[in-house]
Amino acid sequence: MDRNGKRIAKRLSAGLGFFLAGLLAVAVYPVRGQETISLTAQDRVLILAPHPDDEVLGCAGIIQEAVKRNIPVKIVFLTYGDNNQWSFLVYRKHPVLMPWAVRSMGLVRHDEALAAAKVLKVPEDDLVFLGYPDYRTLEIWYSHWGDRKPEKSMFTRVTAVPYKNAFRPGALYKGEEIVADLETIMRDFKPTKVFCSHPGDHNPDHQSLYLFTRIALWDLQAILQPQLYPYLIHFKRWPMPRGYHPEKRLVPPELFQDKINWQPLVLTPDEIQNKYTAVKKHRSQYNSSAKYLLTFLRANELFGDFPQVTLRPKDGDSRLSLRRTQGFSDMPEELTTEEQVAFVGIEEDQLYLEDDMLVLAIKLSRPLGEEVGVSLYVFGYRDDTAFAAMPKIRVRFGALKHAIYDQNRSLPLSAVRVDRKPKEIMIRVPLALLGNPQKILTSARTYSGAVPLDWVSWRTLEIAGPQIMVDSPRTDEPRK
Repeated sequence: MDRNGKRIAKRLSAGLGFFLAGLLAVAVYPVRGQETISLTAQDRVLILAPHPDDEVLGCAGIIQEAVKRNIPVKIVFLTYGDNNQWSFLVYRKHPVLMPWAVRSMGLVRHDEALAAAKVLKVPEDDLVFLGYPDYRTLEIWYSHWGDRKPEKSMFTRVTAVPYKNAFRPGALYKGEEIVADLETIMRDFKPTKVFCSHPGDHNPDHQSLYLFTRIALWDLQAILQPQLYPYLIHFKRWPMPRGYHPEKRLVPPELFQDKINWQPLVLTPDEIQNKYTAVKKHRSQYNSSAKYLLTFLRANELFGDFPQVTLRPKDGDSRLSLRRTQGFSDMPEELTTEEQVAFVGIEEDQLYLEDDMLVLAIKLSRPLGEEVGVSLYVFGYRDDTAFAAMPKIRVRFGALKHAIYDQNRSLPLSAVRVDRKPKEIMIRVPLALLGNPQKILTSARTYSGAVPLDWVSWRTLEIAGPQIMVDSPRTDEPRK
């Protein structure tokens, strides 16, 4: 066969592959009772992305479906993605370390997002860049609210949004500022469907964007009730196999298959091809991580959230039990040999109400060692109190001792009751300490130094029954 003949055969083969991928996608969904996502003419679609490229990896199909049907779409980026040093090294061919140089790479990623949006036919005016610190927004969530100082970016070394083309240049790196921006955008755009990063995602910015979005939606629930559709990007050894497999369907990680009502969106061969082209427009990331990015070029996209759990006092059936499958045979790939030896996993996490206490019971795979700790996070929400003023409780355990914090403020050990065995920890947290919340956001993690070992995904709890008001922090000012 001559060169032209081979070229024609290759194109026919590629076309047949896309055709078969489309047929396969239609054939495999819906499965196991899954209901596919559908858009209506009345919808207004808001895409929330932690970094430039997440909007394409998770939602390019949704974006194309909305554009095709003339449904309004807005894409909002939490960060400029200016902390990915490996990709910058590949892109620039030398280390990018000076703050001004890092900010210039943020602008590169901004322009890549514009180019990708053009492929998906989304106008530039419908893209919004908030400019909060890449890889530091979960730290903002933990401990930078109210009178706390703003977070400092790892590489740009600033404490406020430095980009002139951002949504609000100069906005401090604080939790209430992020929530305020999201609420302003939502009030203006009035979305009916919000697509956001997943609370079970391993990337901290992906976790935090979901959490900030939850707060914004609760604050606005009197005027807006959009449906929330989280999408998953970062999860250990998922999706598999790596690389470009448009004929395969995206299935949820085994750990989440039975915990979440996943909803797929089937992509046509043309939509897969457009998604491929848009992914490549994120050139700084594609050059360094093509195989990983192409893993999301599948016959479908997936969306789903954990169900909200209602806790009732003295009701044994209303407890939340989170059983884990991760253990010594499935520990994080990136751990060093020393960290693998010290690995402590969370085998089970139970939460329930006992009178006026929230009880958290954790079972560990082994006792905590000298270099390994565990932290439990419990953040309460009330619709009559600004979230920045609500307590944000963290209980941190070492091998022998524990400490209690509200953000970074140390609290007396008597604030909570702790019962401890070598591989079991039970904590009773007074609801009053949490500000007598109507809702709770909670998570737990083990770590060695700054390296995360294992964690329980952030979950949403609702507290049933009337709430007793106490002298907890209050404010009559408009929410920020």
